Amino acid sequence: MLAVGVLAGLSVLSLLTYGYLSWDSLGLGPGEAQAAGTGLGEEPGAGAPSSQPHIVFILADDQGFRDVGYHGSEIRTPTLDKLAAEGVKLENYYVQPMCTPSRSQFITGKYQIHTGLQHSIIRPTQPNCLPLDNVTLPQKLKEVGYSTHMVGKWHLGFYRRECMPTQRGFDTFFGSLLGSGDYYTHFKCDSPGICGYDLYENDNAAWDHDNGIYSTQMYTQKVQQILASHNPRKPIFLYIAYQAVHSPLQAPGKYFEHYRSINNINRRRYAAMLACLDEAINNVTLALKKYGYYDNSIIIYSSDNGGQPMAGGSNWPLRGSKGTYWEGGIRAVGFVHSPLLKNKGSVCKELVHITDWFPTLITLAEGQIDEDIQLDGYDIWETISEGRRSPRVDILHNIDPIYTKAKNGSWAAGYGIWNTAIQSAIRVNHWKLLTGNPGYSDWVPPQAFSNVGPNRWHNERVSWSAGKTVWLFNITADPYERVDLSARYPDVVKQLLRRLSQFNKTAVPVRYPPKDPRSNPKLNGGVWGPWFKEDEKKKKTDKGKGANKQKKNKNKKKAN
Repeated sequence: MLAVGVLAGLSVLSLLTYGYLSWDSLGLGPGEAQAAGTGLGEEPGAGAPSSQPHIVFILADDQGFRDVGYHGSEIRTPTLDKLAAEGVKLENYYVQPMCTPSRSQFITGKYQIHTGLQHSIIRPTQPNCLPLDNVTLPQKLKEVGYSTHMVGKWHLGFYRRECMPTQRGFDTFFGSLLGSGDYYTHFKCDSPGICGYDLYENDNAAWDHDNGIYSTQMYTQKVQQILASHNPRKPIFLYIAYQAVHSPLQAPGKYFEHYRSINNINRRRYAAMLACLDEAINNVTLALKKYGYYDNSIIIYSSDNGGQPMAGGSNWPLRGSKGTYWEGGIRAVGFVHSPLLKNKGSVCKELVHITDWFPTLITLAEGQIDEDIQLDGYDIWETISEGRRSPRVDILHNIDPIYTKAKNGSWAAGYGIWNTAIQSAIRVNHWKLLTGNPGYSDWVPPQAFSNVGPNRWHNERVSWSAGKTVWLFNITADPYERVDLSARYPDVVKQLLRRLSQFNKTAVPVRYPPKDPRSNPKLNGGVWGPWFKEDEKKKKTDKGKGANKQKKNKNKKKAN
């Protein structure tokens, strides 16, 4: 236990911070900070001011835990550092290990097991989307008078028109439907020959906006236009889901200037992409101030999952990476910046999960949460703003009944309580339990990025005894998951397995259909978009019924 105590002490050293720049050094004068400019549409001064706050939720894509200045990164992020330092840093904040799961849990306040999206992500060719019977955050905000706008990456399915962002509560949408694509051309190939264009404005392909502009900058320009044309006296919800820093690794040339010394090409490109993203968030913040929103705004920043070391991301000193249930896949960079915070300049170490934003933001917006909505999130505003204890004591990271790659998993290994072949992970207070195959488990230190190509020589690995399918960690004392305690505390293992079993009883069936050939963009004007039409299905059903009637009549005549 001495080793665990030493590790807990080292965890403090891993969070050394860099200095912060002033707004003046970022190009904002004192007058501009307070000035409210006249918009392109309604006059900002029209109408009585709203007590409801403006909500800006910024979601970065694949940003590693270490990849922010205040976590000790060599990549400069002056905007993120300053916003976080003046707000509340979330240092016990969890998301999901991949794109679709994090986005679905943010927008519904529900765990994956309660939406059917507990396996992998939604693929472009799958007839799948966030189930239509789930109420979304923008829908609830619209009920209480918010104007709702989404800019960026959707990745919650689009096979039917009803699945599109504008049908799920957003007044406007500008961005991509898929999980990734070229930052300049906005084309995406899912497999050889299955390629298409993926940039939308509302429900139509945005060919008019295809001017070869880098997506991070293009999305920021769109946000600036929305803020300029909206009345700041009326509440607005802006969901900005940047494509960066997800692969492909692309960035405008000028952002490489400070990172020529990084030999690893993937890390260098990643650094340039993050530098551009940091500048974009600065520009969004300046627009909030310029057009009169800032003083009554709440800015939330979050990554959707951990970084991918092979694509330049770093989660050091955490273990694992994107796509895994080790801390490096699910513990995220996150903070809240707002003039409305009571404890500005503080650090929140209470347990917070991405599902918590749904009830928290609806409550802040003076909305109502229906009693029949079974949420997994908690209202954690007082935890963040006032430093109170979190109402959350556990997190179901996931149960994936399809992912059973742990060949040695068994009911016996799970004490007859749980089949440890199933990939699952749960956190209860200080304890974290993993079963099945949690995924790539190396620790990837900064030295791993020191060479020209990917180098795993520096990676630290643990060779587990053959057949291991259960791990237990005290995350508070051992945030880097170096000391497995499953053999030492079998009673704790059993308690957490029982909790997993209880959660599993509430799970809905997994939605993971096979690909549909009708999804090919060649059949849809070269564009990724809705292909499933209810009318066609109805016609086929009607034709089938008609054919059956004709057969019955023929059979009757023959019988006669």
